[in-house]
Amino acid sequence: MPVERAQESCSLDDYLAMPDHTMDGRIAAARARLGKDALILGHHYQRDEVVRFADFTGDSYKLSKIASEASSRYILFCGVHFMAESADILAQPHQQVVLPDLNAGCSMADMADISQVEECWSKLTSAGLNNAASGGLLPLTYMNSTASIKAFCGERGGLVCTSSNAKAAFDWAFARARRILFLPDQHLGRNTAHALGISLSETVVWDPYQINGGLTPDRLRSARVILWKGHCSVHQRFLPEHADQVRAKYPGIQVIVHPECRLEVCQKADAIGSTEGLIKIIEEAPEGSMFAVGTEIHLVNRLGKRFAPLGKKVITLDDSGCLCTTMFRISPQHLAWALENMIEGRVVNRICVSDDVKHWARVALGRMLEIHG
Repeated sequence: MPVERAQESCSLDDYLAMPDHTMDGRIAAARARLGKDALILGHHYQRDEVVRFADFTGDSYKLSKIASEASSRYILFCGVHFMAESADILAQPHQQVVLPDLNAGCSMADMADISQVEECWSKLTSAGLNNAASGGLLPLTYMNSTASIKAFCGERGGLVCTSSNAKAAFDWAFARARRILFLPDQHLGRNTAHALGISLSETVVWDPYQINGGLTPDRLRSARVILWKGHCSVHQRFLPEHADQVRAKYPGIQVIVHPECRLEVCQKADAIGSTEGLIKIIEEAPEGSMFAVGTEIHLVNRLGKRFAPLGKKVITLDDSGCLCTTMFRISPQHLAWALENMIEGRVVNRICVSDDVKHWARVALGRMLEIHG
């Protein structure tokens, strides 16, 4: 996507040479000067030094909804590229969306390239899976995807979903077609299909690097859900034995995991939930509860500190700790640099989705917002 870069902007290198804590006063001062003109959104997986400056924190769905309702001139999205794209898609014409560090991407989103997806769709159509006689086919994409993939789904009658409304999205799609092509996270797709009673034999994985996705015509015809071969590098690291080990070490502990984890991990869990859902489970638990959480380590550590005074123990499911390296890229220095350039009338790292992509992506996101909750 094209990105507008500032001309004669303050040098980012000068900021990056300074310690994190030296940015605190500058960020606070810049926010005070910008006032309601600037809105800072912080994803739960951001590092503490950044997320504490956010006006709102949340998961990708919650922040996208906030962005769609915001009136601020500038939206600074402390997250990753696909989130900033979604904010720009939903933004009003006068608003500008900024991603403080353009290197903050998402490996899962990058696993579904639009040209590969278009080729897959062509193959599935040629195989007769996308016609009335076969019951039809709809594309669904997880929020963690590029704007072009969202637009692809919107143009073909599909929609975007989040981990919290994936089941509702599947129900919506199955009311309209016999089959679903789900992008790009195979684990969320498999877990959702399994929860709906769809057998593993009716769930196949399309590998874009193999001929015909590595699938025979018979396997494709028998499938109800065709999963793209993608995953979250953080959540895929959790293994079933982690649940066994933590239960042996802490009798009575509850294992709760994100649905981007493997099916085998989710089957071991006491509960499965989106990021917001996991937080709610811990919030509503009685004093003395213990949780091993299968999600990103920055959030888990933050929850551990938050709930310790309330008599609740929150630890990571895997002692090695799994952090989102791309989320970690955004630093206080990046945030200060973006804010201080705004004060000087320069907008750095603006995320601009092209109008043609924006139209159909907005259609797909609009359908998501309609079915949520």
